[in-house]
Amino acid sequence: MTIDGKTKMKAVILLGPGKFELQEIDIPQPAYDEVLCAVESVAICGSDPKLIKGETAGTWPPYYPFVIGHEWAGRVVALGENVKNFKIGDRVAGEAHNGCGYCAHCKAGMYNLCDNYGKKETGHRHYGHSSTGSYAEYGVYSKRSLTPMPENVSYDEAAIVDAAGTGMHAIELTGITPGGTVAVIGPGPIGMITAKIARAMGAAKIIMIGRGERLRISQKLCADFIVDIEHEDVEKRVRTLTAGMGCDEVFECSGAKGTIMNSIKTVKKGGRIGLLGIPSPGSVAEIDDRTLILNQITIYGSRANPNVSAKLLAMMSNGTLKVKDLITHSFPIDKFGDGLDCFVNRKDGALKVIIHPQAHG
Repeated sequence: MTIDGKTKMKAVILLGPGKFELQEIDIPQPAYDEVLCAVESVAICGSDPKLIKGETAGTWPPYYPFVIGHEWAGRVVALGENVKNFKIGDRVAGEAHNGCGYCAHCKAGMYNLCDNYGKKETGHRHYGHSSTGSYAEYGVYSKRSLTPMPENVSYDEAAIVDAAGTGMHAIELTGITPGGTVAVIGPGPIGMITAKIARAMGAAKIIMIGRGERLRISQKLCADFIVDIEHEDVEKRVRTLTAGMGCDEVFECSGAKGTIMNSIKTVKKGGRIGLLGIPSPGSVAEIDDRTLILNQITIYGSRANPNVSAKLLAMMSNGTLKVKDLITHSFPIDKFGDGLDCFVNRKDGALKVIIHPQAHG
């Protein structure tokens, strides 16, 4: 493929567990129902370092060499056959999941649970995981995985949509009690975004549960109260903050051991829990099933971000949802290693770190 007189592009290539390098590779050609995009912004996701380390090698990624990255935004530069809903120059936000479109789950709108997961021949794609991702100057994506961006939303902000979508999907499953109290466990970027969305959806009080510097940062950005798991009795503190009732909804965003139990202990009778954080492979949680039953608590497992991108972009556009304060650092693609180091080691208060594939330095 030739774009702007170029046939090659820069991409971050995983060569094996813990090994990556910047290479020049061919610009891909969009096929039927596909679009070629110039990738402008990619946000480093908490799952990316795990993929780079090879913790899920064989599945994510399924092979080497491989390009990861899935939280991105860019512009359309070429159209494949049968693409009628986009034109060259359109600004778009990407989405990691693209279902086959015809299995029972896809037909029901749950393409995040596609029955043909990982089968490329069916049209399924999980970009940056089982299919080529976005740490590259250009990428080919299904027309179904792109959402047009409002003009007043920046590429950096739109790159947060995929991550924000995990919070929105969990909130749509559990619901939000207008004027109620929400607890979020895990003050990372996903937890903070979930707290911001919960507020926008009507929660009056946000309690963030966690530890470390990010917990303190969350009080500045999204939380009314914080609970430090290293120095406080979580259940006692939350009950005190809620006049003994517990929270209307609790969102577990860390995937850490013991946090599901904390969720059960801090939610009210008849309350709802959303589980967003993905535990390590093989993890088995211990739960207080007696309390779960007697208090009639509902738990929702929540995967990815189906059917929420347009909603989030609209909320960003009208100012209901602000994510700029979560974007702390940015790097050109040539400095991907520095950006990854900044994100993993949380340098200078790093939250969301953006890679700019079109920038070089």
